[in-house]
Amino acid sequence: MPSSVASMRPDAVSVWKDTEVRERLSWYRQVMIGRLPAKFMLCRKIPTQVENSDASQEELWNEHASLSQQLCDLVKNVESGSESGWSLKDHHPNLLDLKGALVNRMLEHCNFCEWDCKVNRAEGKIGFCRLDRTTSVGSFFRHYGEEAPLIGVERKGGSGTIFFESCNCHCVFCQNWSISQPKTKMNIIGEAVTPVRLAEIAEELASEGAANINYVGGEPTIDLHTIVNSLTHMSTSIPLIWNSNMYCTMESMRILADLIDLWLPDFKFWRDECAKRLMWVGAKASYPEVVKRNHIFAAEHGSMIIRHLVMPGHIECCTKPILDFISETIGDKVLVNIMSQYYPSNMVPMNPEKYPDIARYPSRKEIQDAYDYARALGLQFEQVT
Repeated sequence: MPSSVASMRPDAVSVWKDTEVRERLSWYRQVMIGRLPAKFMLCRKIPTQVENSDASQEELWNEHASLSQQLCDLVKNVESGSESGWSLKDHHPNLLDLKGALVNRMLEHCNFCEWDCKVNRAEGKIGFCRLDRTTSVGSFFRHYGEEAPLIGVERKGGSGTIFFESCNCHCVFCQNWSISQPKTKMNIIGEAVTPVRLAEIAEELASEGAANINYVGGEPTIDLHTIVNSLTHMSTSIPLIWNSNMYCTMESMRILADLIDLWLPDFKFWRDECAKRLMWVGAKASYPEVVKRNHIFAAEHGSMIIRHLVMPGHIECCTKPILDFISETIGDKVLVNIMSQYYPSNMVPMNPEKYPDIARYPSRKEIQDAYDYARALGLQFEQVT
């Protein structure tokens, strides 16, 4: 693999000459090039007085709310230069420890995602995601095919992607279905990892020169317990990316808000009927309502690139309303990647008569319509699409 980022992806260098990119991804860039510490490192600077083992979950959440505000203030001070994040000492226990205690409690009545199964995964029960407490990593490597700002500039480069198995959505068109949609627990075949092992994987990617740690899948939300607890074992400051379908609860979002340096969320469908039929999601909570809520929340807590996959036959019902929503609510804060690489996969090629709307590639006209619409709205998408 070439050591020069520019030799592999010249746009990974040129993208940072764009004023809008530098402004909208300011926090992420400062962490990526080592000028500021990653947010999870700053969590260690916030002490807690709550004894995690003895406190109720309500007491833990009350303490979390207070400490999260302290972290928010610290991030603002560090970003403005009024305070040095590097010189502050670590405390034990701290906000990161508190988050670990909370996700361990959540696992006992799992409410990481909006399926809200409430099963005790800590004791081996399995919910919609087909996982108990075990976290399985399908693969990890430095990925050079992500958006240009994720490839790196002053490091050797590549996004340090960690692919988790299983998902809380069962998209009938999933292009990564071999690891995202196990039928049973027995179909999960990756490496079972502990928090310590996951931290080792992240540190290995960082030592190789990865520009970031990119949690992807499948879906990382269902492995929140392992991810959060792994951060207590990491010593390298490196930006964390949350590459997610965003069908997660507000409790999970509050845990993540103090940890994630760049959000990389999907927003696939605007109509709940489309999501239920093609993602098998939304039985308990509306997919678009949950994802809208989480996008707005995330945009207030870190840098953000929103991915929208253009689906054939869904320009009017989904693509345009999603772009309208972004423009009207958070368009001045984020970048948008309008993705044109859809192709029929997973269950669709075997059942084209059941999914006639998506049993083909998107047409050139559909892609161009999406681009033209985004351009008319003033969305910043051409730098990363």
